[in-house]
Amino acid sequence: MRKDDFITKIAEKNDMTKKKAKEVFDSIFEEITDVLDDDDKLTVRNFGTFKVSHRSARKGRNPQTGEEIQIPARKVAKFKASKSLKEYLN
Repeated sequence: MRKDDFITKIAEKNDMTKKKAKEVFDSIFEEITDVLDDDDKLTVRNFGTFKVSHRSARKGRNPQTGEEIQIPARKVAKFKASKSLKEYLN
């Protein structure tokens, strides 16, 4: 499902305009991004947890040349589904 389709469903289900639904959608994901940017985690009960994981610097290889390269440390966003979400999906 694409973002626009999802926004349309939200608008229809909640009797609101697509414009308002898009504002709500964008606001939610902006806040999730802000929480992750602060290295915090966000837990949504019965859904899951969004958090930031730190990856250490490491050595790798350029797949085109085979040359060894240094891959810098970085932050990675992760999501872990809750037990109830996993049970619902299965």
